[in-house]
Amino acid sequence: MNQIPLELARRSFLKNSVMGFGSAALMSLLQDDMQAAEKLTPQATSGDFAGVLQPLHFPTKVKRIVHLCMAGGMTHLETFDHKPKLAEMNGKPMPESLTAGQQIAQLQGRKLTCFAPQHPFQKYGESGQEICSLFPHLGSIADDLCIVKSMHTDQINHDPAHTLFNTGSSIAGRPSMGSWLLYGLGQETQNMPGYVVLTSVGRGGQSQPIAARQWHSGFLPSRYQGVQFHSTGAPVLYLNRPDGVGLSQQKQVIDTVNQLNQNFNEVVDDPEINTRIRQYEMAFRMQTSVPELMDLSSETKETFESYGTKGGDGTYASNCLLARRLLERGVRFVQLYHRGWDHHGNLKGSMETTSKEVDQSTAAFIKDLKQRGLFEDTLIVFGGEFGRTPMAQGSGRDHHIKGYSMFLSGGAVENGMSYGGTDEFGYNAVDNPVHVRDFHATMLKLFGIDHKRFTYKFQGLDFRLTGVEEAHVVKDILS
Repeated sequence: MNQIPLELARRSFLKNSVMGFGSAALMSLLQDDMQAAEKLTPQATSGDFAGVLQPLHFPTKVKRIVHLCMAGGMTHLETFDHKPKLAEMNGKPMPESLTAGQQIAQLQGRKLTCFAPQHPFQKYGESGQEICSLFPHLGSIADDLCIVKSMHTDQINHDPAHTLFNTGSSIAGRPSMGSWLLYGLGQETQNMPGYVVLTSVGRGGQSQPIAARQWHSGFLPSRYQGVQFHSTGAPVLYLNRPDGVGLSQQKQVIDTVNQLNQNFNEVVDDPEINTRIRQYEMAFRMQTSVPELMDLSSETKETFESYGTKGGDGTYASNCLLARRLLERGVRFVQLYHRGWDHHGNLKGSMETTSKEVDQSTAAFIKDLKQRGLFEDTLIVFGGEFGRTPMAQGSGRDHHIKGYSMFLSGGAVENGMSYGGTDEFGYNAVDNPVHVRDFHATMLKLFGIDHKRFTYKFQGLDFRLTGVEEAHVVKDILS
């Protein structure tokens, strides 16, 4: 301990000596960045958990978001986009006017033939939404869904497409949309991370890997990155106290470590040290809050039956139940990845399996939010990183980026409607196309944020979630 003041004094001497040389030139170079940081930094009285946008640009419509990511490329042609013409053309050549010169993943140079929808569609609800018959539970809440049938994206392979959907760019290393939201809005809970990720693996298709950088904070401070909770076993690794260490003893250790970090930070002024201090404190509080989150003994038998799970089994259904519990505890952004939608073969049989894994629990989750008064100010997003081709790949479908479907739900969007559409083959988004960046702009608008004014200066550039490309708020789907 006696060595610490000496080390701090030496570091302070070195730092001050260096600052004496060329400091005027250095301050000139940094002036723009410092001024930008001052504009974005919240007042000290606002607390450690507040966001930088004070006040928000618009009145807020939602407080929280759940992204139900159907990882692997959910087929739109066996879920939400009914195409009778494609069924009529089954086995016949795809029109070259649609496919000539187009980017195709694994079917490049092959004979392209139409592949009929493998399961029938039905009309559901008073709105008459057309949904594949494999999803009767989602059909039962059709009037609570806003189905966007004209999504399109730029990236035809899984990882870049996930990266684009999560960060607004196919370039790895940018902040995820959950991190952007935490940065701008802050978090409502001090006992849980503001951004939590859960993953599950399906049995109906190939399970593409998901990289942790999909929920990373990028160049934003690391306190804003997502935290992955494990669906089985210990939800957060290394969170439990060592055997023989009591609560008061651990608190003393954490207080001491934090004090040492604060002393060091007075010398080096590194924002990551403040993040480290906050994360130590958060982990200490999570030792109580996380076990309480995972204790499902208060859930009723009817709740378990509605979700189709007993909980704690690592399934998507179990994660949906945990997602509701996370929202109740103030988590702002919950992301559920269900891996198993990459249906390059045996599409008909695989969809029967995959649909059962998500249909009942997704509908139960939305009904549960309505029953508990959380639906009105929650945005629910259900969809994948791209769609599947109308052309056959043996008994399956290849990756497709020109047109696909997803749905939104919650009190801030127009429920019981379909928006946009693809051509009669399900190939191109032709009616009110919605790009991934348009979704980001719309999502931010619901949280009271103007995507054009929400930036972060990094390496001399003002970055934003929607990038420099044109992005539009899809006003017609907002309630």
